[in-house]
Amino acid sequence: MERLNKPIIMTAQLGKADFAWANALRKRHFPPERNVIDAHVTLFHHLPPQALDEIKAAIVALTREAPRPDAHLSGLIHLGKGVAYRLQAPDLLALRMELAERFAGLLVAQDQQTPRLHITVQNKVPAREAHALFDSLSATFQPRPVTIHGIGLHYYLDGPWQTIGTWPFRGR
Repeated sequence: MERLNKPIIMTAQLGKADFAWANALRKRHFPPERNVIDAHVTLFHHLPPQALDEIKAAIVALTREAPRPDAHLSGLIHLGKGVAYRLQAPDLLALRMELAERFAGLLVAQDQQTPRLHITVQNKVPAREAHALFDSLSATFQPRPVTIHGIGLHYYLDGPWQTIGTWPFRGR
């Protein structure tokens, strides 16, 4: 794959069934002209492309040893002009914090903060539309487990993303 001088985004990869569910919701509720990426859980928003080899090496080592982290949807988040599902995943967050320590000095301010893990299903809509979806999804929400399959890296192409690679968790 050609190396690009574009920011790198790191995501937690959802399992097949959970990805299909979340992506279907995203396609149904996200404005089509703005829905240029699939459902995902962002771990880092902007890693430097010059550090790609170091980032990949860290992910390979981490996913080889770590088992799939337990995760579950715990509620909805009203984003003002969108809606997301809150993801509770303490082990995934711990792995992410381990990577943040390893990448110290490479992180933008946003990525130096502890993230609020979530799956966005709607964004950039009028507040009234977001509020209606939030109310609708909240009325039927039941906490449930979510499978986190692995870690993905993507180039940010000023809107769409280009996948660099994905690595499944293989530890026991």
